[in-house]
Amino acid sequence: MLRYLTAGESHGPLLTTIVEGMPAGLPLKAEYINRQLARRQAGYGRGGRMQIEKDRVRITSGVRHGYTLGSPITLVIENRDWPNWESIMDPEEIPAEDGKKITRPRPGHADLAGGIKYRQEDLRNILERASARETAARVAAGTVARAMLEQLEISIVSHVVQIGAVRVSRAPSKEEIAGKADASPVRCADPQAEREMMEAIDRARQAGDSLGGVFEVIVTGVPVGLGSHVHWDRRLDGRLAGAVMSIQGIKAVEIGLGLEAARLPGSEVHDEIFYEPERGYYRRTNRAGGLEGGITNGEPVVIRGAMKPIPTLMKPLNSVDMRTKEAFQAAVERSDVCAVPAASVVAEAVVAMELAKALLEKFPADHMDDLRENLKIWREYVRKV
Repeated sequence: MLRYLTAGESHGPLLTTIVEGMPAGLPLKAEYINRQLARRQAGYGRGGRMQIEKDRVRITSGVRHGYTLGSPITLVIENRDWPNWESIMDPEEIPAEDGKKITRPRPGHADLAGGIKYRQEDLRNILERASARETAARVAAGTVARAMLEQLEISIVSHVVQIGAVRVSRAPSKEEIAGKADASPVRCADPQAEREMMEAIDRARQAGDSLGGVFEVIVTGVPVGLGSHVHWDRRLDGRLAGAVMSIQGIKAVEIGLGLEAARLPGSEVHDEIFYEPERGYYRRTNRAGGLEGGITNGEPVVIRGAMKPIPTLMKPLNSVDMRTKEAFQAAVERSDVCAVPAASVVAEAVVAMELAKALLEKFPADHMDDLRENLKIWREYVRKV
């Protein structure tokens, strides 16, 4: 079973992730992962932390001479800001000057709920792990899965379709997204929308506010038959939605038409099925987003995530001190104005991991050669059925 675990605090010495269950024989180098880490750090509206951290990964186990071994893969990302926090985040010693506990929860963060749940008097013990800094480790893990998918001719792209009230005017093609999104400061393939999104971010920054938005992930080359209808926890649409929803700040997920499907008659929602001897079964539309009954149907997987505005504001909101119960305005800290472009890259990673898991569930393999051969046989069967 493919799985991963991340560890580390936002201002701790490093982030660590362990990926277990990846077949042997997968080409993997640190620079390949670093390219994805750099994409996560880019984007118009990011805060000062991105000027400090230049994420680089070290592979400390599970890979030899550029190929996976089949054993657990350990990935380490050092926090360059750690020297400034070594005393505050020391795992054993309590520094004499560190007498101030954080007792003022910030609205929109995990501070209050986490502090109550874990009985913490110092909310730093919550916010350090709840921070979206953790997504760097998830991108590293998901990039290992992405490498596996690319070996199987499965490709992933993403783009931003909305920031604040600004939306793209049309749906770009996958080729447009692949060619333009990464070159855009807001990862938007629509030049007009891009300009308006950047202007909206500038206005929010000047007002001491923040903006959320919507991104879309598209995966092509996904074979028919991943996931299952037989149990709720095997439905791949549910697993994909859960993976995207687990990204910090995500408040809604759509697959295919998503919410729009609830507003349309069935004749405008369901994808008609066609057949050609050379092509096999196919659909002329993809309103289902590549999944029916929790199972991939051979069409591109299309999933969107809606991200709330960053809750740390330069124009602070009201809250209550947990110790004194007195009202106060939330602390102003270094933060992003908009992180939707970065979230789209994180979403690529978590989607890649769920699809890689589903592939290895259907085609168990200890080596990439076995996986390629099993998938080849399956695809030939699907074309003939």
